[in-house]
Amino acid sequence: MMMKKMGAWMLLAFFTLVGDWCGRCYGCLEEERIGLLEIKPVLGPNSSYTGDWVEYSSNCCEWSGIECDNSTGRVIRLSLQDARETQSLWDPQSLGDWVLNASLFLPFKELQSLGLGYNGLVGCSENQGFEVLSSKLRKLEVLDLSENRFNDDKSILSCFNGLSSLKSLDLSFNEVTRSGLKVLSSRLKKLENLYLRDNQCNDSIFSSITRFSSLMSLDLSFNEVTGSGWCELKNLEQLFLSANNLKGVLPPCLGNLSSLQVFDLSDNQLEGNIALSHLSHLTQLEFLLVSNNYFKVPISFGSFMNLTNLKFIACDNNELIAAPSFQPLVPKFQLRAFSASNCTPKPLKAGFPNFLQSQHDLVFVDLSHSKFVGEPFPSWLFENNRLLNRLYLRDTSFIGGPLQLPQHPTSNLQTVDMSGNNIHGKVARNICSILPRLKNFVMANNSLIGCIPPCFGNMSSLEYLDLSNNHMSCELLEHNLPTSLWFLKLSNNNFNGRLPPSVLNMTGLYILLLDGNKFVGEVPGTFSHKLSPFWLDISNNLLSGMLPRGIGNFSEYQLGGIDLSRNHFEGTIPIEYFNSSELEFLDLSENNLSGSLPLGFYTPYLRYVHLYGNRLSGPLPYAFYNLSSLVTLDLGDNNLTGPIPNWIDSLSELSIFVLKSNQFNGKLPHQLCSLRKLSILDLSENKFSGMLPSCLSNLNHMTPDEKTSVYTGEGSLDDRSWEEIFASIGERGFYLLDKILLPEISVRIVVELTTKKHFYTYEGSILRYMSALDLSCNRFTGEIPTEWGNLSWIHSLNLSQNNLTGLIPSSFFNLKQIESLDLSHNNLNGRIPAQLVELTFLAVFNVSYNNFSGRTPEMKNQFGTFDESSYKGNPLLCGPPLQNSCDKTESPSARVPNDFNGDGGFIDMYSFYASFGVCYIIVVLTIAAVLCINPHWRRRIIYIYIYIYVVGFQLQPMRLGKLENLNLSANQLNSSILSILSVLSSLKSLDLPLNKLTGSGFEVLSSKLRKLEVLDLTSNRFNNDKNILSCFNGFSSLKSLDLSDNGVTGNNSKLHSLEKIQDFISI
Repeated sequence: MMMKKMGAWMLLAFFTLVGDWCGRCYGCLEEERIGLLEIKPVLGPNSSYTGDWVEYSSNCCEWSGIECDNSTGRVIRLSLQDARETQSLWDPQSLGDWVLNASLFLPFKELQSLGLGYNGLVGCSENQGFEVLSSKLRKLEVLDLSENRFNDDKSILSCFNGLSSLKSLDLSFNEVTRSGLKVLSSRLKKLENLYLRDNQCNDSIFSSITRFSSLMSLDLSFNEVTGSGWCELKNLEQLFLSANNLKGVLPPCLGNLSSLQVFDLSDNQLEGNIALSHLSHLTQLEFLLVSNNYFKVPISFGSFMNLTNLKFIACDNNELIAAPSFQPLVPKFQLRAFSASNCTPKPLKAGFPNFLQSQHDLVFVDLSHSKFVGEPFPSWLFENNRLLNRLYLRDTSFIGGPLQLPQHPTSNLQTVDMSGNNIHGKVARNICSILPRLKNFVMANNSLIGCIPPCFGNMSSLEYLDLSNNHMSCELLEHNLPTSLWFLKLSNNNFNGRLPPSVLNMTGLYILLLDGNKFVGEVPGTFSHKLSPFWLDISNNLLSGMLPRGIGNFSEYQLGGIDLSRNHFEGTIPIEYFNSSELEFLDLSENNLSGSLPLGFYTPYLRYVHLYGNRLSGPLPYAFYNLSSLVTLDLGDNNLTGPIPNWIDSLSELSIFVLKSNQFNGKLPHQLCSLRKLSILDLSENKFSGMLPSCLSNLNHMTPDEKTSVYTGEGSLDDRSWEEIFASIGERGFYLLDKILLPEISVRIVVELTTKKHFYTYEGSILRYMSALDLSCNRFTGEIPTEWGNLSWIHSLNLSQNNLTGLIPSSFFNLKQIESLDLSHNNLNGRIPAQLVELTFLAVFNVSYNNFSGRTPEMKNQFGTFDESSYKGNPLLCGPPLQNSCDKTESPSARVPNDFNGDGGFIDMYSFYASFGVCYIIVVLTIAAVLCINPHWRRRIIYIYIYIYVVGFQLQPMRLGKLENLNLSANQLNSSILSILSVLSSLKSLDLPLNKLTGSGFEVLSSKLRKLEVLDLTSNRFNNDKNILSCFNGFSSLKSLDLSDNGVTGNNSKLHSLEKIQDFISI
């Protein structure tokens, strides 16, 4: 009988196992599989989230976002966050708003959790909200509707009828107000967790929330709460009020929240002594977060000594103060995490938080940037807390000394940051045995000497190493660094010798910063294809040879920045340096690079190019046309040539443009004026010519952050090592995630400008507000545009050493921000505008070596600080600070009465020029009238003019026998001049545009000027084919012939004798 019973039980167990096995093989129920396939088209045909939801796959429990019960095979969790195609609002394939039909979820009768966040939900269909599920989905407890578009109370009410079993509701990141919640409170009787983060809730919402009788956790972070009403939530265990408008001191009614375990008041404007608040009455409190307020926090934390459950205190960015001496020293709590960084706006002389000496369960400690002056290094933190995982003591002003390690191995410690503490001496050689699981070691900005401990090479756990800004000096040996590193920063030390190849072969290295050392020799010819850095900086060393190749081989991470500047590299720039598709920053400046810039590259995200201080040559390549994201382009101090190309306006984001000290030439293209974000333009020391473009006044000074500092966009791999923190502190450990070690890549834009008579280097925040226009040492002519007075934002304007003429525009008094104005070494004239004295920021003013006249500006405001050097080289200027007085400039007999000029007797040059011009015009008009009236006189005058003209030209060629270039443009010459020019047998270039030449006379000229290569006859009187044939068949050496604007017709192919002609223009 017993055997039969045992056999029956075994058979039953066998069938159970078989059934369970068959269920697992077959997967989810067919009804639910079909239901999921009906949901799929609602999410969009191209949704990547549902890519594995396919007809031929029967086990839907293995599909993305699906979780099934292990025993029944039914779907219990459906996570569809961000599954619908709604995020690209400009995408024509976007599905837009989603009005939910909740009947789609009827097949899932065992569903416990439903996530529909970030899907563009705006409400539910009429009579098709969750009320249709009330009799079916009786186990649904968790509903996530966060990051949707619920924007009114009606949209919420249409969804939530009938969800009586719901315990957790997430409506974060919507636009929820209070009245809808008032109705919901009567329907969701079992609701325990309500998340309303980042909505539009104010204090009025508390009257609705108090109606949720079972509510235990409330998140109102990032709303508009000001402080009244939340004391009535007496049953709450968790309350999150961070980033609201809470002000003043904490209310006394705070003690009513006696059940509170987690309390977050961070990122508000609360103030007062926290020891005097009623926080000490919250006896169940475990997590207290008050960071980023204006609290005064006693350093002893004596008011919290009796909170036996307290595990977590975060009070960063408040103010630590001295504590009363009568407070107890030994608290009743044992903390797991304590964070009080940035809590001493001035050095604190009240000592260290010594209550920490009684703590033995600490996992996380952060006291960075809190100045404990005169305190010894708290080495007891290592010894007392064997569970310590992360220790941040950056910039705490402890008494300097050698790094003190614990006496016994500390196996849990993974992160140590003690940078900025004046720690000196060597890193202990036994550090690897004392800290065997060390992952992050940050000792930057100390006074360490010596070398990297050899044991680091065998430390497979070490991932982040920063020893920058110390005094360490030695050669990097081949095996001193572990291959497990993803971040290595040894900047600004005295490391020397050659770079070991192993450093450049680390397969997981993400960021490599070796700048500011004394490495020598050549970099290995080609980077390993295994190296995959995001940022590479070996600048400011003594490296030489050719630029390393293989930049394009980096595979795992796309290279974002390359800095090889301030070395001795030579040769050409390989095109691969411009062909990394994600490259944003390239600095090869101050080397000995030569050759032309690469052609045909494509780097669409390149934003910063610094190539100054090399020996590069050739023009700007057309490939730069595609760099529409470029913010900084510095090509100064090279040998580049050619004009600024017309496509320059395609660089629409350009803010800093430096071409100084090159060989660029030509006129400035008007397209330059389209660079509306341009704030620094330096074209000095080139060969630019022509007029100054008035349209440069249209530039808008902008101060984008991108102009001054590079956003490296670096991610961190440190988040991979937080599992143990969460295991020790619990899920609330996520509050510490902002303490993740982020890679410190100090990249600054540096621009060298000549302002205020000196050579300055601008960088960082100063550069952000700097604006300058430097066109000095060129060949510009004409007047300074009056419109440039609109450059009211400019700080420095340098137009010195050009050929500018005319007056200083009176509109320059609008340059209210200008600090340096240099117009020296030009041909400017007239008076210096008196209004310039109102430029109160002007520190340098230089108009020396021009032709200015009259009185100098009044010696007031900034002009009272300028000495004689600002005005020298202008003999007609008078007045202080010059030695020549305006009263002594002329003799008394020649002095003009004061009634007629206001300069104390000096001639008013404006009046002189005006009267002279009027007299000149009257004489010319009189002569013209006589010639028009009397034809006899008209003929005689013309004959005399022709005689003088012809005889003069006949005498001159005898002295110009070696002349090669002659320009007679825009005269009244006719064919008689050609016989005179025929004696200039060495002539190679002859310009005769805008005259009255016809075809006759060129036969003689062509037989004499055998060396003539360029002939310009634009805008004369050639008008038929016969003239052309009779003119030019004798010019055997001619290479360029311009007959534009002559009305030429006929067959020009008969010019068979011009065999060498290369450029024939007949328009």
